[in-house]
Amino acid sequence: MGADVDGWVLRPMEHGDVAAAEALSGAAFEAVDTATRRPGRPEPGHRGPERVARWVTRTARFLETDPGGCWVAEDAAGLVGFATSVRRERLWVLVTFAVRPGSQGRGVGAALLARAEAHGAGCDRAMLSASEDQGALRRYWAAGFSLHPQLLLHGRLDRSLLPSVSGLREGTAADRTWMDDLDRVLRGGPHGPDHVSLSEMAPLVVAGDRSGYAYAGPTGPALLAARDEATARDLLVECLARVEDRAGSSVQVGHVTSLNVWAVDVALGLRLALDTQGHLAVRGMAPPTPYVHNGALL
Repeated sequence: MGADVDGWVLRPMEHGDVAAAEALSGAAFEAVDTATRRPGRPEPGHRGPERVARWVTRTARFLETDPGGCWVAEDAAGLVGFATSVRRERLWVLVTFAVRPGSQGRGVGAALLARAEAHGAGCDRAMLSASEDQGALRRYWAAGFSLHPQLLLHGRLDRSLLPSVSGLREGTAADRTWMDDLDRVLRGGPHGPDHVSLSEMAPLVVAGDRSGYAYAGPTGPALLAARDEATARDLLVECLARVEDRAGSSVQVGHVTSLNVWAVDVALGLRLALDTQGHLAVRGMAPPTPYVHNGALL
């Protein structure tokens, strides 16, 4: 713990910091999204009450499972930045990293990232999902991460083009043991306690032969993992088919790296648009495949 010349102090995150951290992250990411928005993209917006509540609950869990990976910096005006991270066996994940808009260049980000990375000491693999913030991308690159641009697959879904799938069923908490084994193969560590937060985001669908699973979110998969591309395709199609069909609604599949060509094939077959959005940063590993990571829990 210590203060710099600007008067900020670094300390472990506490439960009383979580609401302020959510507000700071919302403001920081909205500022980045506004600055990097491309023509034709939706206007950045605030998180709705449901997403805010889910963010707060999820982050409070990190203070129970990974208190050593959660840090804040504060000055006289309140929180100036924070980082949350988790370690899952041999894998370290940077969940969220944000600095108050206008407070960059004070050394806050470097100090927070260093403390969060210390939580992953001994992990030979690391992952994080990066925005288009150029300063953050340079920081991750300097920390030894390779950056892999992500595709965003989106558009109105023509349901007449959806192929039929079989061999899938609703998942339960009893499936998490083999799901964690699959995650160890694909990314080097299980999701473990993070399945609780994932299950609050979206219902779970699994392959009957235990060859893959997905959390079927409101616009597409919130996370998808499979042993083979055929299973991955079926899970992706099922997630898209479950998106509510209403006027003006669209599907959206983010976090698709170039190694996951199978997902691009599905999207183009369904006449969805392809765009780029953010980067997957990895260290000590290649981007997982067949795999569509979750933006926060990866």
